[in-house]
Amino acid sequence: MLLDDLKSVLSSSIIPDIKDNVGYKLASVLVVIYDSSPKIIMTEKPQSMKLHAGEISFPGGKLDPNDTDLLETALRETSEEIGLTISRDQILGQLNPVRTLNSGFLILPFVCVLEEIPLLIPNSEVEKIFHIPLNPLLETMLNDSDPNHNHIDGMCTFDYQSQIVWGASARILQQIKNALKS
Repeated sequence: MLLDDLKSVLSSSIIPDIKDNVGYKLASVLVVIYDSSPKIIMTEKPQSMKLHAGEISFPGGKLDPNDTDLLETALRETSEEIGLTISRDQILGQLNPVRTLNSGFLILPFVCVLEEIPLLIPNSEVEKIFHIPLNPLLETMLNDSDPNHNHIDGMCTFDYQSQIVWGASARILQQIKNALKS
């Protein structure tokens, strides 16, 4: 898949707020896809993190009271976590919100497709930055029927170099996979 195709498929209206969030803390992430052989940026959280320790995720975080909306949250957190500065006009669209089961977050994913990116530098909230080939990653999707997990619709996992992407991050990847199939 070419970047122009990805841009076309993943473009959507941007509504950077979630109105119906009763019982959830709001957060957002930035899905960054780049390169002529499309790669997606994901991070590994340090084991020392209070929430989501060791998980593979997208750059992002919780809504700060000073953020004007969830898009600003995603842009700020991406800049802080991996040193990538993206402007609002570089955002193509957004995906459907996903919720975390254990930490009580409702996460709004935004999408950005770029030709290239600068060298990324992780901060203390990031153990490692992954530049994952998109199509091979999407091909690893497994429906997760693990009885040890709480089941919700759309539960799945992805695999990258023996790292399992699960939970909200996997449901975001699943939305991208579904969009590319249609």
